[in-house]
Formats: sequence, C-alpha cells, structure tokens
Amino acid sequence: MERRVLAAGDMVDSQCTRCKALLNHTIVAMVAGQVVRVKCNTCGSEHNHRPVKEPKVAAAKGAKVEKEPKTPRARAAKAPAISNETVWEEMLRPLDPDLAAPYHMEGKFRINTLIKHPTFGMGVIASCQSGKVEVVFKDGRKLLRSAS
Repeated sequence: MERRVLAAGDMVDSQCTRCKALLNHTIVAMVAGQVVRVKCNTCGSEHNHRPVKEPKVAAAKGAKVEKEPKTPRARAAKAPAISNETVWEEMLRPLDPDLAAPYHMEGKFRINTLIKHPTFGMGVIASCQSGKVEVVFKDGRKLLRSAS
C-alpha cells in the first residue's frame, strides 16, 4: 500500500488541546515535510500538532515480569564519635585548675584558658567570636556571652 504525502489543507488525527481528545484536524502549517500546526474541525482552535501516541506494548495477562532484586545502598563509614567528656579531659589536662578564672558576662577571655562557671563547672575556652565564647564543659560545648 502506498503512503500518501501530507500537505497543508489535508486532514490528520491530532490531540486537541481544548477538547482534550483525539480528533480530526486540518493541517495549517508544515515544516520540512512534518505537520507542525493544525486547526481542530470540532472546536475551531488552532494549536501545535500533537500526533497520535503509540500504545505501549503490555505484557501478556497473567505473565509476571521478573525484576532484579534491589540491593540496599552502602552507607558511608562514620568516624567513631569522641565523647564530650573525652574532649574536655584532653583540653583540661595541660591546664592548672587552681588558675581557673571565674566566668562573668563582661569578662574578656582567650582561647585555651580555663574558666569556672557557676552552673556548668570547669570549662576550657575553645573559640572567641564577637561578643561570645565557645566553652568546652564536661557535659558538652556551650556558647556564652563575653565582652568583645
């Protein structure tokens, strides 16, 4: 059977964007032998050509499709966590507890100095930021206020 060449003005099946159905359309424009613009014969709207979609080939009913079993993703190995208490003990070791300065909000502190907090106890200054200091206590790290 010989296939007929399409031209502007011919009829073609296209998916109508307004009617939302596959209907007869009149070809309005073609580019390089391809239909690009059509006019719906039902509603009169003009839109880009949406060709008939090929139906998907379905497996025979009752036939099961074998799927490969999924393998779980490998998790990245985490470095062993060091406890807060261990870090505190390591930082406290070279310092003399008798020289601990009492903590107060208006105080000025330097890194690796020992302080005595009324609630958290002994701590070591880990970092100084504008108006704040990070202190390592036995229970964990705390961000405390200080003078700039």
